[in-house]
Amino acid sequence: MATRSITAQIPTAPRMTEDPAELVPELAAVSAALFKVTGNGSIPRSTISLVQLRAGQIVGSTYLTVLHTGFLRKAGESEERVTSVASWQDSPYFTEAERAALALVEAVLQPSTHGERVSDELYARAAEHYEAKALATLMFAIGQVNFFIAVALIAKPVPGRSFTDPWN
Repeated sequence: MATRSITAQIPTAPRMTEDPAELVPELAAVSAALFKVTGNGSIPRSTISLVQLRAGQIVGSTYLTVLHTGFLRKAGESEERVTSVASWQDSPYFTEAERAALALVEAVLQPSTHGERVSDELYARAAEHYEAKALATLMFAIGQVNFFIAVALIAKPVPGRSFTDPWN
């Protein structure tokens, strides 16, 4: 696999020039349903954003990383919390529930050399902090960002553009 040089030209236009949502208008209903599911109030919105920021970091998507960093800052999260998501394991800024959620997204997105990605132990740890509906919501929040990872990596919207209109 070819690696990108640090002197490579930074794109100022998306790779896919047409908005995927316009090409496939059925996406709007799916997207709205996913946002409704994750916004059901069973877990804090900040936890969802932390998990989705970590997902963007794991897959190497600047678009998702910038997007979710912006959401967290706009929601009033401290710079310490936002910037230490990448090193959450030794950061003092997260609750045990947030740590369980961050461990869960890492397990889902990173291959495991030791068997299952989400071990029974990790599931039990998350279940200690989240009741059934909240745990299901967290699972769907991870699925939601996974859904958009493909868009971010394939279509490559430009980071920093409006979330609602990254193709202009």
